[in-house]
Amino acid sequence: MAHLQGQDRADYVQDMFARIAGRYDTMNRLMTFGQDVVWRQYVVRQANLPAGGRLLDIATGTGDIADEGQRQVPDLRAVGGDFTIEMMQAGKRLPGRETIRWAAADTLALPFPDATFDAVTSGFLMRNVIDVAGAFREQWRVTKPGGRVVVLESSPPKDNLLKPFIRIHLNTVIPTLGRLITGEADAYRYLPDSTQGFQGPDELAATMRAAGFVDVGYRLFMFGTIAVHVGTKV
Repeated sequence: MAHLQGQDRADYVQDMFARIAGRYDTMNRLMTFGQDVVWRQYVVRQANLPAGGRLLDIATGTGDIADEGQRQVPDLRAVGGDFTIEMMQAGKRLPGRETIRWAAADTLALPFPDATFDAVTSGFLMRNVIDVAGAFREQWRVTKPGGRVVVLESSPPKDNLLKPFIRIHLNTVIPTLGRLITGEADAYRYLPDSTQGFQGPDELAATMRAAGFVDVGYRLFMFGTIAVHVGTKV
């Protein structure tokens, strides 16, 4: 399904996340050996949010990053936006997330005025969008001058001795877990496929710069298969 393009891909992604919403967080913990919690904490720290600031977490899913923002930053006004309503409904049922302001939002046409947020974050969004550059331009638009955009995303395995083992994890272990935990093996074939076909970290950094961000950099995790990119709007 990772071969789908345009609106067909967008429709598939929306339907896929609706189907796995109830077990999405459980699968994330299992696939990453619990490290996704650490990565989200790092994302919020990199967002450099002021007390009482405004955060948009786009493709928020169940609101993990928005919730972490509220834990770290006093009086943070966190908005969780997603185009899959079922994911946000699952998030609303989790304790402590009643203060997140949930919003139906497409990352390619964000329903917010220019320069609204002190930071925009996302987790595992970019490999699923049909226009990565357009998504960055929208995030740039709604970020205040001086604010940051922080992107948590998977990266294709590097060509090294670990690559065969990483490919086994992506192509065999994850789909098997997906079938056992969610009953949706095809969704967890799509997610590894979309990772392996996505931009590498240097290419994604270049896309951010082309969208207008400065001081763009990234840090790699989990043997280079996860990257957190940071860029600033001037």
